[in-house]
Amino acid sequence: MSKRITIDPITRIEGHLRIDCEVGGGSVRKAWASGQMWRGIEVILLGHDPRDAWAITQRFCGVCTTVHAIASVRAVENALNMEIPVNAQYIRNMVIAAHAVHDEIVHFYHLSALDWVDVVSALQADPDMTAALAESLSTWRGNGKYEMRKVKEKLAGFVNTGQLGIFTNGYWGHPAMKLPPEVNLLAVAHYLQALEVQRKANKIVAILGSKTPHIQNVAVGGVSNPIAVDSQSVLSIERLLAVKSDIDELRDFVQNVYLVDVGAIGAFYPDWTKYGAGVTNYLAAPDFPLDPRGTQFVTPGGYIKAGNLDSFQPITQFGDALLRDNVAESVKHSWYKGGSGALHPYQGETVPDYTDWQENGKYSWVKSPTFAGEPAQVGPLARVMCAVAAKHEPITKHLKRVVEIVSTVGKIEVPASALHSTIGRHAARAVMCAVNVDVLDAQWTMLMENLARGDLKTFHKPVFPKGEQQGFGIHEAPRGLLSHWVVIADGKIKNYQAVVPTTWNAAPRNEKDAPGPYEASLVGTPIADPERPLEVLRTVHSFDPCLACAIHMVDPRRREIMRVSVR
Repeated sequence: MSKRITIDPITRIEGHLRIDCEVGGGSVRKAWASGQMWRGIEVILLGHDPRDAWAITQRFCGVCTTVHAIASVRAVENALNMEIPVNAQYIRNMVIAAHAVHDEIVHFYHLSALDWVDVVSALQADPDMTAALAESLSTWRGNGKYEMRKVKEKLAGFVNTGQLGIFTNGYWGHPAMKLPPEVNLLAVAHYLQALEVQRKANKIVAILGSKTPHIQNVAVGGVSNPIAVDSQSVLSIERLLAVKSDIDELRDFVQNVYLVDVGAIGAFYPDWTKYGAGVTNYLAAPDFPLDPRGTQFVTPGGYIKAGNLDSFQPITQFGDALLRDNVAESVKHSWYKGGSGALHPYQGETVPDYTDWQENGKYSWVKSPTFAGEPAQVGPLARVMCAVAAKHEPITKHLKRVVEIVSTVGKIEVPASALHSTIGRHAARAVMCAVNVDVLDAQWTMLMENLARGDLKTFHKPVFPKGEQQGFGIHEAPRGLLSHWVVIADGKIKNYQAVVPTTWNAAPRNEKDAPGPYEASLVGTPIADPERPLEVLRTVHSFDPCLACAIHMVDPRRREIMRVSVR
């Protein structure tokens, strides 16, 4: 007999997500992903000056801020066929790389690690043995026995007061928890250390972006950062040198803690390389442009069909026809008005049409994007798979190291197919975090070298012609491919659509009733205890959901719009 599980809301994510699962025979048979927030900012943008869109779209979310600013200005620049100064590219690249590093560290340690780490079990650990294990794996300065003793004492203090403080929300003692006490203690120590380290990435964003989380420095045509070698009121050499110091500290943590932890924890969960594959059509954008027109990139992008690397089709430039001509969104199962058939983003509509949650009808505020008529998974795993297909050494070298750690700790062979999984998404995100630190460092060097050549230009003034222009901007955000699509008529926004990473992954069933990546990935997931569906959270959290690319609605007559129940 089957049992229905409803998790509403999913916690430790941004935004509001409901997951329903039909469980039978000890595993998930069918799943539904329901976003609980309306995509209303696109409606707000209508009639606005396109130069203002980047500032407004940042307000999609309090987490995914810089990414929308970047995609928005790229969309307008694409519509105007603009070039931007290389200094502006370097500064933008540094901002988005630092933002990504911050996001990736926070996601693993503070949002998803508690799905795998039994904090209470850490109280049984020998801190000296924990330190010995940690020091055998890396040279991180925070791995010593005195640090581990201090962390255990702090954790015991929480428990002795009758509460776990920041660790309260967890399924302690769950049969799906497999880590030994010493590894649990190590993970708790690194959780606490990551709280301090992530701040350094955010500091870089603030220095370069003038503010965080909502940066102030981008503009259609480049960035607003004036550069001088000695002025304290602008982006000076002194400030850039301070950024370099933070980059070096981030590299130390990512290389010697994050990559190691993901590999070590993954080694204790080899069975989770068999779960969570779901949709294996992978879609990623190239990013970190190195030239004024966005034709040369640091990292590759493209499309892979059904997990077959030989099917790889590269996306090689901003405005690439492969992406432009193959993206569409369906609202068949979404709370929006619209006729039959999926619409291209240039023709997209965002008119609400709310019903109750309907199992076979409309059940989500998220639309259903498709690429060439099929669902696609986006995110770090898609990015890594495209890099492997493209034989991109800067990414594959970090992937090789994670695999080696898993093999060493777990004394197991890791097949290539293991990446198509819940644990594979975590490995891919750690890999991309290491890559983003490398990019951050390299872009800093390129900016400094270009400044030394006397080039201080950071902005080209945009010109809006009469008539209609269309353009789209792409960015490989921490959660995957982000694209903004704009139609401009006589200098004003006529239509605007944002197809965001979580829209791809959290999509409800599409026009053909094919499930989106969340829904497909949950099928086959084992459930040890339906009353404590930890396994569902593991797979959903592996995508790093962000449902907040939307707005909160308020009825001026104070009528109830939506009610969320917490069970």
